[in-house]
Amino acid sequence: MTHTASKQKQPTRLQEYGVGVFELCPTRSALKKALKKELITVNGTIATTATYIQGGEVITLTISEKIISSKELVFPLQVLFEDEFLAILHKPAGILVSGNSFKTIARALPQNLTKSKQPDACTPQPVHRLDYATTGVILAGKTNSGIRALNKLFKDKKVQKTYYAITIGTMESQGDITTTIDDKPSHSSYQVLKSVTSSRFGKLNLVTLDPKTGRRHQLRKHLAGIGTPILGDKDYGKEGFLLKGKGLYLHAYAIQFVHPFSEEEIFIKSELPERFVKIFPEITIP
Repeated sequence: MTHTASKQKQPTRLQEYGVGVFELCPTRSALKKALKKELITVNGTIATTATYIQGGEVITLTISEKIISSKELVFPLQVLFEDEFLAILHKPAGILVSGNSFKTIARALPQNLTKSKQPDACTPQPVHRLDYATTGVILAGKTNSGIRALNKLFKDKKVQKTYYAITIGTMESQGDITTTIDDKPSHSSYQVLKSVTSSRFGKLNLVTLDPKTGRRHQLRKHLAGIGTPILGDKDYGKEGFLLKGKGLYLHAYAIQFVHPFSEEEIFIKSELPERFVKIFPEITIP
């Protein structure tokens, strides 16, 4: 498989430029593995993680047909927004965003999105994570420049994400949690929208969550850390406090940012799952 690099404003590392260029290397980790295995050449020379792209180079990926799986993932996804540069989709529960598993959001993106007509169009790639059990909005890039621009927005903390969760126990009406995670500074804000009594759980709360940082399992760990774990959390919740077959009550409701190319304000939401509404039937979400 070959690809001719588009013109770059300044030299760009191949391990950044090449993400999503080849269908078999849809993520940064997959690309780095291919580079380490010397499967990629640039103008006929074996490329490394130190290789830079300026534009016009012929990038070639060579992989034996024996290691290409004949299986094809068929997994329809709900597309909430899409243009030539990026897309926002709804992630259902029970699927990984990326990784080595056969069934991932990353593998399902090409069949759910229209291929970009931009000169640096590439295999669509998710640009952030959601846990396996978490539902809601997921953002993906469709071009090399789009992926880089979206990654920069996240790095510069210019992407606003809003989550909803149902928690167990008595909570203050609002608050900030700044407990470190893996010895790294972490910050989550929460606000309780409504609480109901429960014969099984004592009290259930519908809360809106604003993660100021992006640590792994941050919201789940923070809420469990103050004694009010998320309903259905098998890892950080209270033993025996699970609803069989209902999963984790954590939903990525909305994402907001300024489009890196059109400069329009983007605000896309994914409505609360029905299981949330059954517990809080009268709640109105803006």
